[in-house]
Amino acid sequence: QTFFFSQCEQIIQHLNHKIPGINTAELCQRIQTSGVDINIGDLAKIANTLSFLFSTAARNNLSTEELVTTLGSGVSTLPKHALQVIRHVWNEQGKAIAVSEDARNMATVGQFVDMKWKLGVAMSSDTCRSLKYPYVTVTLTVADPAGQISDKSFEMTIPQFKNFFRQFKEMASVLETV
Repeated sequence: QTFFFSQCEQIIQHLNHKIPGINTAELCQRIQTSGVDINIGDLAKIANTLSFLFSTAARNNLSTEELVTTLGSGVSTLPKHALQVIRHVWNEQGKAIAVSEDARNMATVGQFVDMKWKLGVAMSSDTCRSLKYPYVTVTLTVADPAGQISDKSFEMTIPQFKNFFRQFKEMASVLETV
């Protein structure tokens, strides 16, 4: 129940644009450490369902009682303690979700959270004894529209990285003019 409450709160914070997303990998590890057997895929499905639930309730301006009544009558498999947590979270924080007309019509896209990079050199491989080939590994941390945080990694040659860097400089100069 504590972890479910924590996940509901994180989703509300994400919908209020206070945090970029929900780190399901971290939450899954905390839950598994406490002795509960759950995999990250199931936890992500729960997060997506709750995100849809809360955003739909906000869009339709549902009161706490309307939300709980709808959930209680429509979803027979939802445990009573889960309904209590949803009631509490929605009652305390649900009204803060601002759903403007523009936000309703806007296409949902992911959000950039962080970027890390490192320089490496490939010394050799099973087909070539002496490579001495420099490369840059970039890891982007992104939150998808549902708020799930994930890492995307890719490698670039030095010329590709220079082009990538040039494009970032162009974006920065355009943003300065706005």
